Amino acid sequence: MRVLVVEDERRLAAALQRGLQAEGFSVDVAHDGPQGLWLACEHDYDAIVLDIMLPGLNGYRVCARLRAAGNEAGILMLTAKDGEYDEAEALDTGADDFLSKPFSYVVLVARLRALVRRTGRRGPQTMEFGDLVIDPARRVCTRGGVPAKLTSREFAVLEHLARRAGEVVPKREILENVWDSAFEGDLNIVEVHVSALRRKIDAPFGRAAVETVRGAGYRLAVDGG
Repeated sequence: MRVLVVEDERRLAAALQRGLQAEGFSVDVAHDGPQGLWLACEHDYDAIVLDIMLPGLNGYRVCARLRAAGNEAGILMLTAKDGEYDEAEALDTGADDFLSKPFSYVVLVARLRALVRRTGRRGPQTMEFGDLVIDPARRVCTRGGVPAKLTSREFAVLEHLARRAGEVVPKREILENVWDSAFEGDLNIVEVHVSALRRKIDAPFGRAAVETVRGAGYRLAVDGG
């Protein structure tokens, strides 16, 4: 799941990025309204965490412009404590949900997951490929009814391949959607996680769901391999 955090409090933004990444999200961060608007228009996000008080362009205007442009990403707006007028205006401008500051991180993660389930922009909640079943909402993967113990990052790689099942997905695209657009590490990190997936969801069951397309990327077989 790819998330954009638009928050000018840099310590809070950094904390949210670290926490969400630990949960398996791919996270980009913007610290002002114009940058947030640009990123939201340039990339495909499942959800956007959008603060109201932002330099350059406030959250209401960012939200309104995104909706006017046809952007359907789920928007969770951060409002002032007990700010009922903020909350009302957030919904009026097109936000899907709101959370008052200070907020519980656990609640924010739960709200984001619920938001993506509600909006349903990325297809069905449960995806089946032969006996391989992936449930993004519950973060569960089973093969022949047997649960696979995947790390958050491994699950995120598998989920992204599943969203494009049957298609070749380049390493760079996986990096941008599972890590973030600013990742500057070795592309082989993707290969490491794909190898781990094969050991957990393919090898024990005599399957080959995750295919390597030499020089192009990876593909998840629509029949489960």
